[in-house]
Amino acid sequence: MKAGSTELLDRIRTARRRTDDLFDLLSPESLYSRPVAERHRLVFYVGHLEAFDWNLLWRSTLGRDPFHADFDQLFAFGIDPEIGNAPSDLPTEWPGIGEIGTYCDTVRAKLDLALAELPSQRVEVAIEHRLMHAETLAYLFNRRDVERPFREYESGPVEHEWVTIPAGTATLGQAEGEFGWDNEFSRHSVEVPAFQLSKYKVTNGDYLKFVEAGAQPPAFWSRIDNRWWYRGMFDWTALPLDWPVYATWDEATAYANWIGKKLMSEPQFHRAQQSCPSPKPGNFDFQRWDPCPVTDSDGPGISQLVGNGWEWTSTVFTPFQGFQPFAFYPGYSADFFDGKHYVMKGASPRTDACFTRPSFRNWFRPNYPHVYAGFRLVEN
Repeated sequence: MKAGSTELLDRIRTARRRTDDLFDLLSPESLYSRPVAERHRLVFYVGHLEAFDWNLLWRSTLGRDPFHADFDQLFAFGIDPEIGNAPSDLPTEWPGIGEIGTYCDTVRAKLDLALAELPSQRVEVAIEHRLMHAETLAYLFNRRDVERPFREYESGPVEHEWVTIPAGTATLGQAEGEFGWDNEFSRHSVEVPAFQLSKYKVTNGDYLKFVEAGAQPPAFWSRIDNRWWYRGMFDWTALPLDWPVYATWDEATAYANWIGKKLMSEPQFHRAQQSCPSPKPGNFDFQRWDPCPVTDSDGPGISQLVGNGWEWTSTVFTPFQGFQPFAFYPGYSADFFDGKHYVMKGASPRTDACFTRPSFRNWFRPNYPHVYAGFRLVEN
């Protein structure tokens, strides 16, 4: 099926505005910084978003010649090294931002004119790839070494409740004929025994007790002048006890073990979502830069299964039965079926609404500390 030029062009341009607005937050000099040691310098992502679209749509799909083959290759792929394995390139090894900008403008102009010739599935891939980066760029920007004002915040502990999720069938995966990434297929059912699920995500206040017992604090916390502060996108907030804690999978698992509980599995997440959905829309689709209290959008049922922070599961990222990689992007999922990544479900404040479809699967390394991901507890 060919792309519908008007609707998809509008969506592409909306997605571009999302990422353009992010880069507008930065000075030209800071684009050459590396806020997260294991990731590329920020300037890479300026070129990467357009190079991805170009390589996928113009070169791979339409089979047309490049106009800047060096940039097509330089900006083609991101990196996912283990923590501690940082690249060693220097800022001077990267092209100037003016030259990169000219490349990006040319890519956009050519692709916009060719849109009607492109299969809609591949255009959807390009759109969602960019919107994924609208979130992952926020992770990186959050780690910038910039001066932030301090903001007081009054909060208290959250009274946790348990919700019984009855035994039943969980449906995972995307239906054939609907858009999804390769790892979302094929749709299938899993029988899930009954379990008890915490109504709310684990909070900073809950996790603070673990830290006071000797655990290391999460990456989003800092001890300043003998007080705990939360590192938000634009300020330091006095540790919000009623916000969800953002932690690594390793930290989440350690906390669950400490308290005698477990993390949800991927099937349990789906069973909870299908049998006891959240009462109201959560904090996602770029509504906020930072989390909100876990009790916001409260009501009967499970609070914030979607929104206010991805949720780590105990499930290793593996293919569903019948998995077939995209012929045009074979490594998107398959490169990460290595036993070293765990599935996350839900959404964060910086997750586009398109990724809140139930079948979407996110994943990260268990010790990656920068992702906007929390967790909730299970009793079997």
